[in-house]
Amino acid sequence: MEMRLEVVQVPVSDVDRAKAFYTEKLGFVLDHDVEHFPGMRVVQLTPPGSPTSVVIGTGMTAMEPGSLEGLQLVAPDLPALRAELVERGADISEVQDMGGVLFAHFADPDGNRWVLQGATPPAVRDAHTA
Repeated sequence: MEMRLEVVQVPVSDVDRAKAFYTEKLGFVLDHDVEHFPGMRVVQLTPPGSPTSVVIGTGMTAMEPGSLEGLQLVAPDLPALRAELVERGADISEVQDMGGVLFAHFADPDGNRWVLQGATPPAVRDAHTA
């Protein structure tokens, strides 16, 4: 049996504002923006290089806008990614070194909280699993 996590729902209050944030400030790719029927709009966005997408929209969830936290985006060069996102207008925390693993944080306009993680070098991974 095989299963893959391919889409994660992110609850937002204003779909157009969130779509602009994710595409313009974070560089997510717009996969589609479809209103299947009145009251159900599905906007699917994919982070560059990711096999997993997020979906925002209306008429799909009872989750409160801004209630999601802890989704992690992993990047091979977190300082460079942070610099690029800040240049695009995103409010990203400073990079923190947490014992050899780098992290930064941000929130979308509704307050959904995300974590940026630097890819863990093999030597650090091996040291923690030994």
